[in-house]
Amino acid sequence: MASHVARIGHLLLVDALAEHDLRLPHFAVLTGLSDFGPLAQHDLADRLGLNRSHLVGYLDTVEQRGLIRRERDPDDRRRQCVALTAAGMELQQRLHQPAQDSQRKFLDVLTESERSTLMELLGRVLRADGG
Repeated sequence: MASHVARIGHLLLVDALAEHDLRLPHFAVLTGLSDFGPLAQHDLADRLGLNRSHLVGYLDTVEQRGLIRRERDPDDRRRQCVALTAAGMELQQRLHQPAQDSQRKFLDVLTESERSTLMELLGRVLRADGG
């Protein structure tokens, strides 16, 4: 049941992101960098639960759009550090509302109290998993 509910929310968010010519992994990169700050590329992949080699393609796309920048780590030249640009921060902030709207759409069948309880319970599950 939880996976079916997640799929509903996923589809609504995918549609909202498509309006900005982005896919879910691109949004995850922008949001992850907004939440965590600049990170080594492999750390970003690990924190987002993305395959490291797949992350490179996602980063290429958002870098070409000027949303992130990658630089060599001065302490370890083998590592790439990733950070949001001003344009990336601005877009991530603009996408926050469509993401909230997509979530609200599929949770509209619940009362405000029920949504609050659901979010608390889901947060507890995430914290138990280290998230």
